[in-house]
Amino acid sequence: MISFVRGELSEILENVVVVDNNGVGYNVEVPFSVISGLPAIGSEVKLYTYLSVREDAMKLFGFLTRDDLNIFKLLIGVSGIGPKGALAILSAMTPNDLRIAVMSDDAKAIAKAPGIGLKTAQKLIIEAKGKISMPDYMDSGSTSLSAAAAIPEDADPRAEAIAALTALGYSNSEAVLAVKKVEYTDGMDAEAVLKASLKHLTFL
Repeated sequence: MISFVRGELSEILENVVVVDNNGVGYNVEVPFSVISGLPAIGSEVKLYTYLSVREDAMKLFGFLTRDDLNIFKLLIGVSGIGPKGALAILSAMTPNDLRIAVMSDDAKAIAKAPGIGLKTAQKLIIEAKGKISMPDYMDSGSTSLSAAAAIPEDADPRAEAIAALTALGYSNSEAVLAVKKVEYTDGMDAEAVLKASLKHLTFL
């Protein structure tokens, strides 16, 4: 019903932002990852939204990218996970963290989200497998030059490393497991993750 909300960023609260659109303030619930990516108060912002309608409430949930919104929709499609639980997962881990956790059967990583138990995390993995994949810009069928041009500047280095490994001929599951074994730190770039991942492939 409401695809996105665009307007002036009026307020930033703990997990809610207020977007002023032509004098109407929209309360939009967001994960913590969105809060850190917002511009300054008074700046224009665009949030891709999902409208949750219940008997006792109507709530808007917002995300900075359509990809993040699609991950949210996938999460609430899992039995036992509602909008609140999906928001908790996306506050505890990035969409790419979630992708890697699902692909590598890492239920414990997902269960770290508040209110998400191990059984629910395991159910999520079972239901999400086959529906979740790395972002489109990581299509290993692309040529190196065109793929590089399509990768956003803020792309996750681990996702880039997975794409590089699949392009080298490794299966997606092998690539994910190898990257998962890397002790990843924020300062690592895709090349560093790739080199570290290759060391683990002989042990898979």
